[in-house]
Amino acid sequence: MNDPQNTGEKIKQAADSLTTEMKEPIEQITGKVVTWWDYFLNMLPNMAVAVVLFIIFLLSAKAIQKVFLRLFRRSSANRSLENLFGTIIYYLVLGTGLFIILDVLQLDKAVTSLLAGVGVVGLALGFAFQDIAANFVSGIILAFRTPFHIGHIVKISDYMGTVTRTNLRVTVVKTFQGQEVYIPNKDVLQSPIQNFTILGQRRIDLAVGVSYADDLQKVEDLVLQTLKDLEGVIRHEDMIFTYTEFGDSSINFEIKFWIDYPDNPGFLHMRSKAIKAIKKAFDENEITIPFPIRTLDFGIKGGMTLSEMNVNSSNAAT
Repeated sequence: MNDPQNTGEKIKQAADSLTTEMKEPIEQITGKVVTWWDYFLNMLPNMAVAVVLFIIFLLSAKAIQKVFLRLFRRSSANRSLENLFGTIIYYLVLGTGLFIILDVLQLDKAVTSLLAGVGVVGLALGFAFQDIAANFVSGIILAFRTPFHIGHIVKISDYMGTVTRTNLRVTVVKTFQGQEVYIPNKDVLQSPIQNFTILGQRRIDLAVGVSYADDLQKVEDLVLQTLKDLEGVIRHEDMIFTYTEFGDSSINFEIKFWIDYPDNPGFLHMRSKAIKAIKKAFDENEITIPFPIRTLDFGIKGGMTLSEMNVNSSNAAT
């Protein structure tokens, strides 16, 4: 039989052993809590400074954003870029404040890890979105260079029309045929841009031919006077009249003159008016605009003359 006294001693030893095993983790947990509490008490002044710094940077971010937007509006009317840059400036100031606050709270390792993470993410995004980044940067450059504004008539690459809107990725041009063309900002920046609106004037070049029998000086004087009398023609002293070539059936010339350029329909209308005015002046002064004449020779070897063809046709009819 087991001795009750021995059994009691074994139970007591087991309880003491269990108590010892539980005591160590409890002491560790208690020590950690006490350490954290002491650290918290020691960091209270730093935390108060951090809160003050957060408020300061929050107010500074809003103030700097307003100042930046005011300056940006003087150099560009692009609202999408204005909102974007305002947001970037706002969070950039707050981000700077965050790093300073983390340093005040003695979280240097967190700052280092955060900077490393931002660098890795930025590098990965740079490789993944090269075209998007290129269009974004090009959109920023276009916003500051302002080679055109909304409503301007431009020609970019092979597309001519009215600029309807721009954003960070594309410039939208509505062609005169009614289609909208979305041109990436990178291509806009790298292509020649013809702006037909910015100067408000445009030159019309007309090519005309007159008969060899007409007086060339009379033709020149008549064309120049006709266009000077035409409403809508400007810069009369800058008209250019030049004979260009001896054509097959006419002596050809070019007349270059300037008009105000409100829009492309106005340009087409003025060109049409000029053509009708020149034609009317030529008719009134008996000046001929010749057209090609083709002579058919039926007397070549192996062929028949026109009279023979008539005879044959008559015989065939009978």
